[in-house]
Amino acid sequence: MKSKPTQPTFAPGLQPWSVLAYSLLLGLAAPAMAAPAADEPAAAAAPVDTTINRDLTFKELGARYPLNLRGVDASNSLPFNIRADEIVKGAQVNLNYAYSPSMLSDLSHINVLINDEVAATIQLPKDTAGQNLQKTIELPPQLITSFNQLRMQLIGHYTLECEDPLHSSLWANISNNSQLELAIDRINLPNELSLFPLPFFDFRDTRELNLPFVFASQIDDPVLEGAGALSSLFGNLAGYRGATFPASRNQIPSSGNAIVFSDNASAFPELYGKTLSGPTLSVISNPNDPAGKLLLVLGRDSKEIKQAAIALAAGNQTLSGSYATITQFDDIKPRQPYDAPKWLRTDRPASFGELIEPQKLNVSGYSPDLIRVDLRLPPDLFGWKEKDVPINLKYRYTPQPTSVNSSLLFSVDDLFMKSVPLYSLAELQRATQEGQAAVEVLPDESLPREILMEVPLETLLDRSQLQFRYMYDYIKQGECRDIIIDNVRGHINPESTIDLTAYPHYKAMPDLLSFGESGWPFTRLADLSETAVVLNKNPKLQEISTYLDLMGLMGEATGYPALYVTVTSPEKVGAQADKDLLVISSGSAQPLLTEWSAELPAAYTAENGKRFGTSDLLYRVLGWNDPDPRNTVDPQRNEIAYTSDGVNAIVAGFESPLAKQRSVVLVASNAEDGLSHAAAAIRKAEGYDTPLHGSLSIVRGNKVDALVGDQTYYTGSLGFFKRIQWMLAPYLTQYPWLLTLVTILIVLLLASILISLIRWLARRRQDQHNTHQ
Repeated sequence: MKSKPTQPTFAPGLQPWSVLAYSLLLGLAAPAMAAPAADEPAAAAAPVDTTINRDLTFKELGARYPLNLRGVDASNSLPFNIRADEIVKGAQVNLNYAYSPSMLSDLSHINVLINDEVAATIQLPKDTAGQNLQKTIELPPQLITSFNQLRMQLIGHYTLECEDPLHSSLWANISNNSQLELAIDRINLPNELSLFPLPFFDFRDTRELNLPFVFASQIDDPVLEGAGALSSLFGNLAGYRGATFPASRNQIPSSGNAIVFSDNASAFPELYGKTLSGPTLSVISNPNDPAGKLLLVLGRDSKEIKQAAIALAAGNQTLSGSYATITQFDDIKPRQPYDAPKWLRTDRPASFGELIEPQKLNVSGYSPDLIRVDLRLPPDLFGWKEKDVPINLKYRYTPQPTSVNSSLLFSVDDLFMKSVPLYSLAELQRATQEGQAAVEVLPDESLPREILMEVPLETLLDRSQLQFRYMYDYIKQGECRDIIIDNVRGHINPESTIDLTAYPHYKAMPDLLSFGESGWPFTRLADLSETAVVLNKNPKLQEISTYLDLMGLMGEATGYPALYVTVTSPEKVGAQADKDLLVISSGSAQPLLTEWSAELPAAYTAENGKRFGTSDLLYRVLGWNDPDPRNTVDPQRNEIAYTSDGVNAIVAGFESPLAKQRSVVLVASNAEDGLSHAAAAIRKAEGYDTPLHGSLSIVRGNKVDALVGDQTYYTGSLGFFKRIQWMLAPYLTQYPWLLTLVTILIVLLLASILISLIRWLARRRQDQHNTHQ
């Protein structure tokens, strides 16, 4: 396989075809696939005699709150997907609900719809109104496809006369603890690389990705570097779902899928005696599970295994067949700082169309859902004494005929920022008559508008969400004339921009919050080419799993695989002095814990047991990004040391003892189990609600406590005048009279320069005059 040294494009998976279309797809693709061996059975997708039951609450389907249905015709939808290697043979919904006692039972009901087809209708009798009820609804499995919408619709009436369509008595409440139950048959997909990342990752599956990595060869640095590239790829694909990668030696999982690294092709009979001639990739069936698959990453030595892993991470879109040997793979051009695909650009204004699919910028109805634009910013943007971030918002809406209180609400992560009035046609006509610029309604009867908004930079770091909500006022027409017509629309123009070009890159370190949110400082280069991971010479399996989990976090943060991450041992760490270091250790055997003990705010040693530093950070309210990082410093005040059989872990940041402005993040525990808790806390797994903070955090089970918030060094640079202003600011605040003194000195200096210039010009004129004479 050949690959150009260009940045690969990542697709989250195949197009949204239903599972029933796979046989047709594979039939059409068959000529392009490698021909099977004579004694190899033909590949075909077939059901496996394995049935699984899956229960999903409405909360797990995305309903953060109970579904509140209001009005004569109100509905709410919940999406759910079915994996490509699964087919539903039975489904039911267990509803917990209540409804208004004021509704007419013979005219009111709740419809349960699957993909806009009615699956069941629930009657609303008077005698059970206002009570918490339960009901089981069978869903026809033939209506369920790959992508589905489960919709709850209320049809409500409270009178036989003229009624208000938004009357307060028209309501029903569906608990988000209601449950969708699915009976699923698994499908045996063909062994085909062109289906990748299926079945190892399926973007239809909204659950956390758990993908075992099996090492059937020597676990050395090149193999671990290749494994890190693959785990970062899957971390990017998993995205918000999160991903874990349990490591094992020579142990194929009893069920499901796995990635296997091996230098011995003969260990896998399904390869039919093929011998390795270079880096090789292959998909075979899991011998322990008819529906499971193994992705084999093969090579004759560790370097070839790494080459195969890198080729898959960077060029998987080109592969086909069940077996591929990499014959050529050119080096990929290294990334530049801050060019991660998921990060907002800082060299020019970024348009909304680069950040979100344009169709998601449209809404309809009087009270539509939010328009959400997710942002990822470089964590080291410096906003002290800088202007707010400008957002040039271009939007359209359906203007109402008369004066109303409609508005477009703008928030950042549920923090209200601005309310923009949506003027009616009458108000716009009156403004035109008063001499203001006329605004023309477009042919689609929408009104284009533009406004410049500003947002404090600290509200956007490290990741955030811009939220726009169209709120249309409902105009009362009078008795028997009120009716809701769905004829109002809202649209945010993809050409709207957000501009970060004014901000320098300068950051107070260490900062564990940015490490947990964005993998900082390692993700400054998306390919992690300036990152070295330090593991013990013979790493334990949990240390490897933690490393893989953190590489998944890096891939999720940048949107790019860690193709150039370096794995090294404590004995060789000196050769990586010019890189940022991620040190992972369990127990007290890590020699760097002893060698760097003076720099560590916490440690585990065989002699002294556990040692922790503490500060006032324990008692502070966390979560606010102050524009002046000096206000968030909480240096260590005291220290505690003790011996204990309890398991805990630390995550600590400090400046590298090997080089200035280089960082070390230490993830350590006194036991292997503690590392799993630390990794879960870093990636904010379910149950870990408190993020990392400061320069030292301790993890005990699912409890995270920030102990120290020391900031001892800075990364990046400031302009000359900004640096002077930054350096003088603390002194000018403490000694206000210094400002007067500095001003006088500057005036005297400028006056001296001006006087010298005037004298020089006078002498020059005199010399010219003497020359002419």
